[in-house]
This record gives sequence, structure tokens and C-alpha cells, in this order.
Amino acid sequence: MSAPAFKRRLNKIYGWYTLGFIAFVLGMGLLERAGLPKSGIGFIFLLAPVALYACIGIMSRTTDATEYYVAGRRVPAMYNGMATAADWMSAASFLGLAGSLYLSGYAGLAFVLGWTGGYCLVALLLAPYLRRFGEYTIPDFLGARYASHLVRTVAILATILCSFTYVVAQIYGVGLITTRLTGLTFEIGVFVGLGGVLLCSFLGGMRAVTWTQVAQYIIIIIAYLVPVVWLSVKQTGIPLPQLVYGYQLQQVSEREQQLMRDPKELEVIQVFKQRALAFEAKLADVPGSLARDRAQAQARVAALKASEAGLAEVQAAEKALASLPKSANEAREVWTKALALNEARARPLAGMHAHTEQFAGDPEGDAQARGSYDSSRLNFLALVFCLMVGTAGLPHILMRCYTTPSVREARESVTWSLVFIFLLYVTAPALAVMVKFEVFNVLVGTPFDQLPAWIAQWSKVDASLLSVSDVNRDGIFQLGEMAINGDIVMLATPEIAGLPYVVSGMVAAGGLAAALSTADGLLLTIASALSHDFYYRMVNPNATAARRVTISKALLLVVALGAAAVAVQKPADILFLVSAAFSFAGAAFFPALVLGVFWKRANTWGALCGMAAGLGLTCYYLATNHPWLRNLLGINSPIELWWGIQPISAGVFGVPLGFAVMVLVSLLTPKPSREQGEMVDWLRRPRVEA
Repeated sequence: MSAPAFKRRLNKIYGWYTLGFIAFVLGMGLLERAGLPKSGIGFIFLLAPVALYACIGIMSRTTDATEYYVAGRRVPAMYNGMATAADWMSAASFLGLAGSLYLSGYAGLAFVLGWTGGYCLVALLLAPYLRRFGEYTIPDFLGARYASHLVRTVAILATILCSFTYVVAQIYGVGLITTRLTGLTFEIGVFVGLGGVLLCSFLGGMRAVTWTQVAQYIIIIIAYLVPVVWLSVKQTGIPLPQLVYGYQLQQVSEREQQLMRDPKELEVIQVFKQRALAFEAKLADVPGSLARDRAQAQARVAALKASEAGLAEVQAAEKALASLPKSANEAREVWTKALALNEARARPLAGMHAHTEQFAGDPEGDAQARGSYDSSRLNFLALVFCLMVGTAGLPHILMRCYTTPSVREARESVTWSLVFIFLLYVTAPALAVMVKFEVFNVLVGTPFDQLPAWIAQWSKVDASLLSVSDVNRDGIFQLGEMAINGDIVMLATPEIAGLPYVVSGMVAAGGLAAALSTADGLLLTIASALSHDFYYRMVNPNATAARRVTISKALLLVVALGAAAVAVQKPADILFLVSAAFSFAGAAFFPALVLGVFWKRANTWGALCGMAAGLGLTCYYLATNHPWLRNLLGINSPIELWWGIQPISAGVFGVPLGFAVMVLVSLLTPKPSREQGEMVDWLRRPRVEA
């Protein structure tokens, strides 16, 4: 089939698919009005899209290596851009971005700037050159450019590290969504959702993943735009949220000033301050405080038993006794976390920054305020940098450069990707402001016995995602009495706004599509690195295409189960895991790829040492400063942040080191071979394409 005819066929298929999805949502709305329970709506929105993705996977099954790894190199630019956008718009973009903007305000724009800026780097520095090179993977390019299996091995390990970290975040998001839709426990929800991931990538590789991701993008963008447009109409009467964003932001800012002066909010802040002081006092004498707490708890249990109190009351006292820390070290850790939590809550606006406040602190204030301002500004810039170079180094995104028919279409594909991603990113700030408007003006002031049901339902999923308590005991909900995790803001948006439950189901289906699309691409990237780059290129060059594909499928299953097992442990929030993956990718790949294309003097030893040094420093900084990793590795030394940079931006140290080491070692070691230099000339040589 000719390329124009193939594109016309795709237009027809996905045009009907879009109309079908809209009709499906409208039909679900009619069923809701007819009395279909929420649980039924949730299961249908979970199962119907996954069944559709499975059908695409089955129809696209293949054992041909070119089809499996790069979709036959015949994906038109627009559709490759749509698939790349779906691959890119992960659970972090769909779930975490709006939540970050809701909680952080201006600071959350670092994600928007970093991610979109990174695509400019891909288009300018990498996409056309990787497509001209051909082959299947990023380790393929690096191994050939530097003529070294050692470089290929480091690239394989780095690919696995950053992709595995990223896929854990996606499966964590799948678990959240599945749990909310079905009522299953989080652990079961993770493995149920995992089945949806495997149905696509396991059967047809990149071919199945590509056409599934196009379908998923359509669901993602509709599910994201509908509740925001609905909120915009509800609040302003105008169905263009991007146009009324500034006006609503002004309303939110005025309401923030009112809440910061509200006597009830100040009461809540005072309670948290008292709790923080209590934990501070305990930490002054940990063994003595623990002994007193244990003695008081034992005395209460004994007193209740002596007075023949009710069974429930005795059991509650026994549970409180059992929950006390078992040792002084454990008590110190628990109380330190509690102190930090209460200090964070003992601030205006439930610890959130004012939405229009650029950075924390005050550049005109005292030394502490100026230091806080400088630190937050530096962290903002560091995060933007890490996300930009990380985007330009992510293997599962760069692999998309190989699936287009030509170099020209590879460049056009990146442009289309930016267009499709822009539709979501330009909407996310408006969504965050409109949700905040609803919370500030509708939820705050509601009696606790009249709070909407979604609050209790999300609290049951996980108290760390949402918790609400009457701190000042006045029976009225105050903003400071709610702790909400940014990961659920998007999922809860329809319920916060009082929209029909069918919209909640559609948003959850969009979030599921975002997590599944990225997880598919990541798992395929890991499996390809192991089966193609390691097994075929280094172990058994004579392996048939069918054998390589079979091994890839087996490895994909193993990696998926391993990622699910890690996700169940809830190691960190989605945005942190994703940002860590970007730091890994930027430090490991960006210097080696850019210098490999634009500097003929870059050689094998330079690439090897630069990749190892950049990735090693990034891993070290994360391991020594992130609480979950410190606990996992048993690190007890004090946290030492360099220039105040948070671990989420660890790549800001690894990337410059990678460049510096690569340049220095390349200059101190023999020049690369003539063949390597000719490859650089060939990659950069202008070529006219039909």
C-alpha cells in the first residue's frame, strides 16, 4: 500500500474511532441517568478501553524484527507525533502536572518549561541524525558511533535504570486509577492494571504499541479537556479555559489573601504549631519520651481493663500501645517526620505557596528570607535544566525517531509531538487554578457532616493521598484541615467540581491511557535493550529474528512483574520518580549523544568515562539525599545538599560532569578511528529527500 493511501486509511480508522469514543461516553452518561451505579461505570471505563487496546495488540502481533522494534519504519509523521505525545504524556503529565501546579503554583511551571524545552533539543540536536543512522535502539547508535561493546553495555545498563524508574511511576499510577475505579486494594489494582500494559507491548512490540498509543492519545486529550472546559463554563460561562485563566487566577489570589487572614484558618495553624512543639520536645530526650509514652499507654490499657470498659475501647488502647516505636532510633525517625509534617501544615494555605508567588522567601527581606528566595529560584532553574536534557536523553522517546519513513518525517514528527503535547500543557495551569477556585470557594466552609463522598472514598484508598480531620473541632471544614497529594488532583477534579460521575470515569480512563501508553513504550525499551543490544549484538549475533522477538517478550514479562513489585512499595510520588528518571537519562545519554553527533574527536574512552561519571554522580546524589533511598540503603549520615539543590534535580551535577569528563578523556586518549569520523560526517551531511 502506498504511503498516501496508508495515511488516508489511518485518517478514516481513527476518525471513526474518535466519534465512537465520544458516543461511548455519551451512552455512559445516559446509563448513569438511568440508574447505573458508580461501581458499574468504573468497571466499564476500566475494562472497555483495555479490551480495545488488547484488540489492537492482537491485530498487530508480529515476529518480524523490523515490525516489532520500529513498526516497520512506516509510521506517518503526524501519527508518529501523536504516538510520541501519548508515549510522553505519562501518569506524571496527566496526573502529576496539574497536582504540582495546584500545590506549588508558579514553581510547578518548571515541569511545563522543562518538558517542552526538551523537545526543542530533540528536534534540533538528535531526531534527524538518529533517524538517518537507522537501526533500532539508542545503545545501537552509541555502540556503533563509538565502536565499543563497553559503551554499548553502559548504555544498556543506563537504559534499564532510567526506564525501570520511569515505568515504576507509571504502574504506580495504574494502581491508583484501577483502585479508584474498582474499589480493589492498591496492591491488587497494580497487578490488574499491569495486565492492560502487557496485552499491547507483549504481542506486537512497537507496531502494536504505536497504533495503541494513537488511540490512547485521543482518549487522553478528550478526557483532559472536557472537565476543564466544563469547569470554565461553570465558573465563567466561557468554554475556553485558556482565555479565562488570568481572570480566575486573580479571583484565586484574592481568596488566598482572605484565607490567610481567616481566624478559623489561624486556629488550625496554631494547633499544628503546638503539635510541632510537642514533637520537638520529645526529640530533645528521645529515650525518656519513649519510656513515658509507653508507660502512659500501658497505664491506660490497665485502667480500661480494670474498669471493665467496652471491648472496642480496650482494643483501641492496645492498638495505640502496639503502634508506639519499638526503639529509640525508630522513635527518633518517626517523630522527626511528624515534626516536619506538622511544621509544613503550620503555614498559611495548608502549606501551599500563594499561586502567583514566584519563589519562596523574599528578595528584599532578612537574610533567611533572601536565602530561601535564592534557593527556591536555583532549584526551579535546576529542575528546568534536568527535565530539558532528560527529555533529550530518554531512550523510549528517542526510539520514536526510528519509526518514521524518512529523516524529514522524523523532524516533522517532533513538531507534531510538540503540537499535541502543547494542547495538554497549555491547559494544565488553567485546570489547577479552577480546581483551587472550587476548593477555596465551595469546599471550604462546608460542615464536616456534609462533605462530599469522594473525600471519604479517596481517604480509604490511602490516607497519604488524602486526609481530612476537624483539627480545631468546630465542625466546619477549613483549608488547613485537608492534606492532599498532588497525584490525585486530576482524578478528583470532576468530583471536586460536582460533575457527573461519568466524567470521573472518563478522566480515569484518560489517566489509565496515559500510564499504559508510557509503560508500554518503557517496557519495550528495556526488553529491546536486553534482547537486541545485549543478546543479539553481544552474545549471539546469529540469532534469528523470531528468536530475538521471543526473548524480548519473555524479558518484557519479567521486567513488568519486577516493576509492579517495586510500585507496590510506593517508593515516592509519581513526579519524583519521573524526574529521577530524567536525571538518569540526561546524565547518561545527553553528553554522549550530542558530542557523538557534533564532535568528531569524541572517542570510545571519552564516552565510556563520561557516561559512567555523569550517571555515577547523579546516582550518588540521589542515594545520599532522598529519604526512601537512604532508608533502603541504610544511610544514617546527615543530608548534605550541594548549594541547596533538591535530589529531584540530581542531574544538574551529572550532566556537566559527563560533558567535562568526556571532553577531557577524549583529548587525552587517541583519536577515534577514521570510520568513526566518517560516520559523523555522514550523519551531518545535508541530504535532499523526495
